[in-house]
Amino acid sequence: MNPLAYDLVVLGAGPAGERGAVSAALSGRKVAIVERCREVGGAAANTGTLPSKTLRETALALSGLRARDLYGVDLSLRREANVADLLYHERRVTANERHRILDNLARHRVDLFHGRGRFEDPHTIRVTAEEVGVTGAAAPDDLLLGGEKILIATGSFPFRPAEFPFGDPRVFDSDGILQIERLPRAMAVVGAGPIGCEYACTFSALGVQVHLIEGRDVLLPFLDREIAAALLAAMEKIGVTFHWNEKVVRCETPAGDVILELASGRRLAADAVLVAAGRTGRTAELDLPAAGLAAARRGVITVDEHFRTAVPHIYAVGDVIGFPALASTSMEQARVAMCHAFDQTLKTAMAPVLPLGIYTIPEVSMVGETEESLRSKGIAFVPGRARYARNARGEIIGDETGFLKLLFRREDMQLLGAHVIGEQASELVHLGLLAMLTESGFDLFNRACFNYPTLGNLYKSAAYDAMNQRGS
Repeated sequence: MNPLAYDLVVLGAGPAGERGAVSAALSGRKVAIVERCREVGGAAANTGTLPSKTLRETALALSGLRARDLYGVDLSLRREANVADLLYHERRVTANERHRILDNLARHRVDLFHGRGRFEDPHTIRVTAEEVGVTGAAAPDDLLLGGEKILIATGSFPFRPAEFPFGDPRVFDSDGILQIERLPRAMAVVGAGPIGCEYACTFSALGVQVHLIEGRDVLLPFLDREIAAALLAAMEKIGVTFHWNEKVVRCETPAGDVILELASGRRLAADAVLVAAGRTGRTAELDLPAAGLAAARRGVITVDEHFRTAVPHIYAVGDVIGFPALASTSMEQARVAMCHAFDQTLKTAMAPVLPLGIYTIPEVSMVGETEESLRSKGIAFVPGRARYARNARGEIIGDETGFLKLLFRREDMQLLGAHVIGEQASELVHLGLLAMLTESGFDLFNRACFNYPTLGNLYKSAAYDAMNQRGS
């Protein structure tokens, strides 16, 4: 069988794979993309990013949390609402995203193959599935694709600790939780990382009793400690119960509730369990040795600054290369990789600072340094804060606890970090990101005129607060 010849073969049609394929196609290359699932979009579109964030928005609307103290507004959750009702909007959003991806690939003449792809040799991918073919055309059940360059963007799947019986319909991982058929009375979430915290908040907002079990004694240690403390207080306020320094040692599934035995000897009962124990790169099925490659712990592939693997014509991006494993960073990695692969200059490196958004309730977002990281580096800094409650738009929204925190280098007031907790935090942080990318600081916010009333004005207030503190 002679391989079909391509300049680039991409494994995986998630955010990274799509952007990589289109980037190469825009430079005039012939591109094929292989997707193991019937639907394109990867975890971001189908089981993770978009579905979970859409469910969060539904929970905010139905619970009345977004209404806060607006007089006369009653949007309390209707107790008879079932999970299908709650996921209606999520399914529409997901379907629209799949359609957008297919349209984007078609417009750029990228050939899409549905099937399992694995290396036959360093330049050849064998595609095997029950339904294999180029979109819109018939194809044999098994075919070979030859690529001058290969891009691995196969994403990841939830890590499943052995002590949990995932065959039980009451025990879920983060990819399967949205298949839950009814709202549980009580849910145990194992792991207080970003995914665990996001789902804990969403289900708690929907009236579920949530127990969040974490092996450490601090919440999201990469966050600025002041922000993390505010998030912890907010999560406890909406009903999340934390169990710190705990590990599940046994999960029993008798009729009725699932019983979790913790290392401390305590036993927790819940009618649903979500295990959020991290993710594993989807590389085991690729037959990497046939390409001269090997994966490290949890399926991670090592790459250089251009996202090349140990085999120079094979690139890897997204979850399969490990941290930060975000949809946003994965897309940018793919663009950088393909510009390097095909000698393009549009995007030659990743940005020096990258934002992070956590869609808890309330939302949290950050970019750059924290107080703790600056102290560890011995960098003198001055913080500036601005609270939503003292901002006109914040008052209109009704966010009484949100705030923006900026960290400036003391000597020249250049912005080194921006941290937000509150409504639209993941949007608001981008002003700080742009200031940091241009190595700007107080002077930029001092000169800027923001629309009124807007949350953007928090930057001006926080900058003035920092300058006042610096002068004291």
